[in-house]
Amino acid sequence: MNVDCFQKLLKPVTDFVSSQAVDAALAEKLNRRFPHNDKTFKTIEAACHKAISDGWMCVQGSIGRRFGRVIESSEKTGRLSVDVVDLENIVGPHHRHPTGEICMIMPVTKGARFDGMGRGWCVFEPESDHRPTVTDGEALVLYMLPDGKIEFTEQ
Repeated sequence: MNVDCFQKLLKPVTDFVSSQAVDAALAEKLNRRFPHNDKTFKTIEAACHKAISDGWMCVQGSIGRRFGRVIESSEKTGRLSVDVVDLENIVGPHHRHPTGEICMIMPVTKGARFDGMGRGWCVFEPESDHRPTVTDGEALVLYMLPDGKIEFTEQ
């Protein structure tokens, strides 16, 4: 697995997301189209774990809060950037989403929650903001940003 293979693996998801409005309905659409128990979701999740163990994903930070941009926004990804974070029982830095944020939540610890949500998809609409919070263990979160836009208000 490398970045090019990972990008190809994500193509059905990035194609779908980039063709939709980034709104509350998108999370429901993603949970129907790519449910947490289907092959696509599980394959992406396994690829994230493999890439982390291979040392090219989540290379910034330290245990408890590892992160990193995996794919820059481009035409190939429908103008979506892709980042992956590995968070454990943490409240992360506050940031806002000028163009929205689309998240794939993959608990590592059974029952771990990201912003109160379990395994599956969630969407933060444009101009929303939050402190990404993982409770009850460890979770990977793959997030896509339209045009790669994110504004951190604190580190």
